[in-house]
Amino acid sequence: MIKIDPEKFGLSKRTKLYENKNKVLIKVDRKSRIIMNDGLRFFEIAKKIKENNKEKKISLLTNAPICSKTKSFLIKKEISI
Repeated sequence: MIKIDPEKFGLSKRTKLYENKNKVLIKVDRKSRIIMNDGLRFFEIAKKIKENNKEKKISLLTNAPICSKTKSFLIKKEISI
């Protein structure tokens, strides 16, 4: 995995982005559950990445539990987990 500078997509420096072959990974390190508010934020990040790289696939890389509603929302928006 290669670390990507998030500022080239117009994102904050605190966002952790990695590239792996044809995927862009959004890495989230935390222990608390990922809820719908977080899912909406990840979707906005994915939209900014897609504006620059339409052919790249977006994935969420996390070790935290994900709410089922959020999981289905992200899958519908073509963000794999």
